[in-house]
Amino acid sequence: MSGTHLTRRTLLTAATAVALGATTTARAAAADGPEVPAIWGEFSRSPFTHPQIPYVGRAGCRGGAPRLPRPRHFADATEYGAVPDGTTDSAPAINRALAAAGRAGGGTVTLPPGTFRIDDLIRIGDSGVVLRGAGSGRTTLYATRNLTELIGVYGSRYGGDKSSWSWAGGLIWLAPRARWDSLVAAIRSRAWPFEGWTGNKRDEWTALTAVEPATRGSWTVTVADPEGLHPGRLVLLRLADDPAHTLLQHMAGGGPGPASYVWDDKTKLLSYVPYEWPVRITGVRGRRITLERPLPLDVRPEWNPQLTTHVPELTGSGVEGLTLRAVLTPQSPHLLDKGYNGVVLQCAYDCWLDDVTVTDVDNGFGLVAASACTLRRTRVAGRGSHHPYFCREGSHDNLIEDFTIEQRTVPAPPGTQLHGINVEGLSSHNVWSRGRMEMGTFDSHRGLPFANVRTDVTVNNDGRHGGDASAGPLFGARFTHWNIRVTNGRAGLMKIDGLAPYSATVGLNTVTEFDQTDVPDFTGDLHSRLELYGTTDAVRPRNLYEAQRELTR
Repeated sequence: MSGTHLTRRTLLTAATAVALGATTTARAAAADGPEVPAIWGEFSRSPFTHPQIPYVGRAGCRGGAPRLPRPRHFADATEYGAVPDGTTDSAPAINRALAAAGRAGGGTVTLPPGTFRIDDLIRIGDSGVVLRGAGSGRTTLYATRNLTELIGVYGSRYGGDKSSWSWAGGLIWLAPRARWDSLVAAIRSRAWPFEGWTGNKRDEWTALTAVEPATRGSWTVTVADPEGLHPGRLVLLRLADDPAHTLLQHMAGGGPGPASYVWDDKTKLLSYVPYEWPVRITGVRGRRITLERPLPLDVRPEWNPQLTTHVPELTGSGVEGLTLRAVLTPQSPHLLDKGYNGVVLQCAYDCWLDDVTVTDVDNGFGLVAASACTLRRTRVAGRGSHHPYFCREGSHDNLIEDFTIEQRTVPAPPGTQLHGINVEGLSSHNVWSRGRMEMGTFDSHRGLPFANVRTDVTVNNDGRHGGDASAGPLFGARFTHWNIRVTNGRAGLMKIDGLAPYSATVGLNTVTEFDQTDVPDFTGDLHSRLELYGTTDAVRPRNLYEAQRELTR
């Protein structure tokens, strides 16, 4: 919905209804009396431009649609030779079925109940292709090999002896076929690649048109030349930084603190710019272009704003109703993962996972330059993971809902690390909603992520954040933690009013600092908000993402 369709009176009426409705339906569940914070009323009057709370009401596949797509049935993998006996290598058969579905223009490949051994990774490289099991409790893929064995050693483009399989790649890997082929070729030649929308060297793009100045929250932009732009086309909004780093300052909220911050030596962070935001065009009227989502940032001439092409995307694809279980091995030392990884979406847009569990993996679910994707009813279980969830390399507008990180089944080996739900690398407007974390933390992993939301989550806060100093600040502007229940009382990365600029911490139980403790990256007034602190499950509306959808639908 375009912001021009919403009057202030309409928004205020809707906000009151949403908050009061949540209060009525959830009153009995609240440990404290239900309360509507002042900041909710403020947000309801200006949802697309609020200084502390980002608009995330369109996060997820197809704008967060509650019903995921259901592509037609193409074939059962057993027709291509897959055998659910737990001993026959079924990876070749499953991959043949998925590739055939892609050649046919899309469709669903089903897996019956049982355990399918896979000695290779499973690839979905064509749009409109879905792999669907009979349910995460009925269909299992048993993975016997890791990505180092299957593809090769994957070093870091920033040097050192780290394994990039510690944060990249999956044993189920959804990525456009050509992009995946180029990534694997680069890894095997030891030319460690960038992983996003513009290729291994960030040079696979063409300018379509310049964009005139616009403000954050606008649903339309004016372009110099609309030729080639049409409804349904996916484009990148590309913003380059200037020598004074005013783009990075803007991502951090602006003002004296970001202006005085030393950006020039943050070499890893500087490699993340230009900022690339994938968005689908919904309307073209002369030079006025309407977008699927409101602008995440201002568009200013000093950043050379352009709409550009990108590598072909993967869209309309998903994985449903299965468990991926890796052969049981000890967790590797920190940053030396071998690549027993779960499911990764890369250069994907409007894709999804639903009812998927990963067990005994190094890293669970990954979003790598993925946008507008939904992860629903996902679960990380087994011996413990480095990153149960990771969201990086400019991933935007994703929705992770009804997620679970189970307590590890074996003690953590010495030298390992547990993060939790990770976000980094200028990733923005992602939502983690209705979660249960029996271990881990809210891992803001440096790299100036901004405008991300964690809402309606119960967490045993025993993980630690990571991130190189060269990646810059832990937080950009407009992080929001809304209705967070910390079971062990640890404050770190939960109560962020003293850390994150222009942030909102709303509806958090009383916590104290212990273990890993951070200091703010920016000096001066952070312009953060803290409301309903010391309450448990009392804030109304209870779930910020759901309330935003109701407010602006």
